[in-house]
Amino acid sequence: MRIAMIAALALLAVPTMAQDMSAFRTGPVFEDFGPHAPVEGIGEVPDDTEFAVAFDVSEAAKEGERNRGFESAARFINMHVAHRVPEDNIRIAVVVHGKAVNDLLGAEGRTAHELGENGSAAMIQAMLDHGVRFIACGQSAAAYGVTQDQLIPGVEMSLSAMTAHALLQQRGYTVNPF
Repeated sequence: MRIAMIAALALLAVPTMAQDMSAFRTGPVFEDFGPHAPVEGIGEVPDDTEFAVAFDVSEAAKEGERNRGFESAARFINMHVAHRVPEDNIRIAVVVHGKAVNDLLGAEGRTAHELGENGSAAMIQAMLDHGVRFIACGQSAAAYGVTQDQLIPGVEMSLSAMTAHALLQQRGYTVNPF
């Protein structure tokens, strides 16, 4: 008991770091999402930088909110374009599996009773319009009863997330672990 009390007091003595998001801004590509902060002292990103990055997203958004994994892909684009990487030098694919496939459903694929408002729909459409690929795992889609015609137009379907990642890697994409 005494040790537990000492441990509890020690935890109370540790200062907590408050999160300060005041430096974070959206844009220059996506003005409504994808916030990032400038980082001083890192130097410039080389002029010839090219990115081909696959994001792996399996966690679904909370009802009515944007999917955080999708927004991470937007943040990647915004922060690198803000640091002078030409938008044409950034290729992004978002591979979606698990419950997150439901965040790819268009209006025809969702009912308010079943899934509520798709908080990610407008963000997905804007990202598709900028050349971001969204690839749904066919295995997850089958498990959740999602068909291609229910997806937001422009979202692709692959045999599986594993297949999508393997094909993307063959085309030079790296997997972003965040």
